[in-house]
Amino acid sequence: RDRPEHARRPGVVMPLNKLTRAVALLVLASSSHAFVRPPRSTLPPSRVRCRSGAGSVRMAAMPDGVDKLKSRLGAALLASALTAMPIAAPLTAFPQPSHAAPAGGGKQNAPTSSGSRVNKDAESLLRNGLPISNKDVRKLQLQIEQSKQDIKVKRIGAATGEANEARKIASNSVSAILKSVRADEQEAGKQLLKDIDEQMGVAVVALGEQNGQGSVQERSALDRSFEAESNAATMLSRLEELMVPASFDVVIPEEYKDLPVLKGRAEIEFTMKKGPDDDDGKFNIEGTLYDRATVKMIIDGYNAPITGGNFVDLVDKGFYKNMRIQRSDGFVVQTGENDKGGYIPPGASKARTIPLEIMVQGDKVPMWGSTIEEDGRGSAATVLPFQSYGALGMARTEFEDDSASAQFFWLLFDSDLTPAGKNLLDGIYTCFGYTTDGADLLADVKEGDIIESARVVSGLGNLKRAE
Repeated sequence: RDRPEHARRPGVVMPLNKLTRAVALLVLASSSHAFVRPPRSTLPPSRVRCRSGAGSVRMAAMPDGVDKLKSRLGAALLASALTAMPIAAPLTAFPQPSHAAPAGGGKQNAPTSSGSRVNKDAESLLRNGLPISNKDVRKLQLQIEQSKQDIKVKRIGAATGEANEARKIASNSVSAILKSVRADEQEAGKQLLKDIDEQMGVAVVALGEQNGQGSVQERSALDRSFEAESNAATMLSRLEELMVPASFDVVIPEEYKDLPVLKGRAEIEFTMKKGPDDDDGKFNIEGTLYDRATVKMIIDGYNAPITGGNFVDLVDKGFYKNMRIQRSDGFVVQTGENDKGGYIPPGASKARTIPLEIMVQGDKVPMWGSTIEEDGRGSAATVLPFQSYGALGMARTEFEDDSASAQFFWLLFDSDLTPAGKNLLDGIYTCFGYTTDGADLLADVKEGDIIESARVVSGLGNLKRAE
């Protein structure tokens, strides 16, 4: 807050300092308090809110002693680093059942420093985000996902064992899995389990081929096994979606009743072309040239119903069509800024803004209007973590939680610069979906490139606009 006024004016963004960001990350990783904001009692009264269902306002505790020093130093470095991060880029002033733990008890979501895998798979993260709690289907998910990962690193024995275990679950736990599938989808669920078993069988056969190490034949077998398991994973996603109760709904607070809400999920497609100043008009991805960059994204209304509703509504209204990419710095690709400070609904005099929206693991509804630090839960894990290349986040002004309007960013996830569970975004900014196709193309999307088209592929019927 003590930075010079010019650093906070609209349109002013300081250059990204990678060294500053790296130092900030080191400091933050060494402290149990990633970033301490002022106690909630020092915030304006209108900014102090209870979590939905809570009986009183919880104050963010300040650490003592060494932790206090670490926290202050981390906060100072963080403020400097965030000056050029998406949430500080120019906006208006300037990025049912409770949710069960992820498959595998969260081990795949642990930071790399723990020795466990970081789950960077967008589709896996979306599966983990579904409001379901069937233990058997989560075991099936874990085996399929681990086998896919082991194929990538040529751990053939491990991959084969996991694939066989997946087949065993798919065939022996039919009743236990189907009990969670909606009544009108029982036959579909049964068929999906058969198809999953079949695809995993194809993978096992391919993995069992005796080919020379490093040979073309070995590569072909690995490719075929990975394709089969990818098919099984897609079928698994469909199966788990059939488990979401038809009656599932997130109760939206009365104060947000005028905002669009996404009840479920939607698929969005953006197609981008190079800007007029580009030399060859091509997207260059590791030597392969593309005329257009087309990316598909799943927007998650189960965990971010207001943010998801706002985004799908803007896409459907054509807000992003022909808009330029306004930021690309190797950390994020960002757009959505206009000269009006955001989206202004017909008849309104100011931009529509939405609240910060965070779904914490174990909660039944999102937390609105405050970060996890402000809520006194700085170590809590979010259901939608920023740990996949192309994760979608809402940009907002640095010190106003509820200032997001139309600016959003794709995070170019790097587990070294943005370690899962210890990054600068989880629980502080809203993640509302993931890029599931074409994410690699984001690497060459630059400032000045143009969004040629933006459309809702599916799920528009899940969008509920205020009457």
